[in-house]
Amino acid sequence: MDIGRKIKNLRLQKGLTQEELGERTDLSKGFISQLERDLNSPSIETLFLLLEVLGSSPKEFFDEPKKLGKVVYRASDQTVYTNEDLRYDIRWLIPRSNENEMDPVHITLQPGGAFKEYEPSEAETFIYVLKGKITITIGTKQFTAKEGDSVYFESLDHHQIQNASKKVSEFLLIATESYL
Repeated sequence: MDIGRKIKNLRLQKGLTQEELGERTDLSKGFISQLERDLNSPSIETLFLLLEVLGSSPKEFFDEPKKLGKVVYRASDQTVYTNEDLRYDIRWLIPRSNENEMDPVHITLQPGGAFKEYEPSEAETFIYVLKGKITITIGTKQFTAKEGDSVYFESLDHHQIQNASKKVSEFLLIATESYL
């Protein structure tokens, strides 16, 4: 375990200099420098004091970092579903995205098409219109967005997205919590 590097990363995340961290912990700048370069080891008491000042618990500090998984997803990784009744195509841009905190999709609405209606939830929804024009109905209110517009709302009421154009409309939709 690279304790020095982790302390330095926490310090930098807090926007502190070595001197400022030293002042808050009654440790010298030189001692902090030695810790960060793994030239010295802190006592348990000193480490816990540093973690407290840096806003980290011992558990968080000693937990192994989450492994960086796949970063780039190719078109071949994507899944497409077509709903002929409602006249839309949905392309999941990230496989297993419903297991993540965000669910990014690309949706194409044919003329007269509508994306299915959703029940209220705690999800947050972001939409970026790539092409055409859409109407977003949230509860009893309607909002229109056209190419280049962005939309953001909390999904606290029933909501649905419809094509408001006589041509194909496309948009990116990113939702927290998997509700797609």
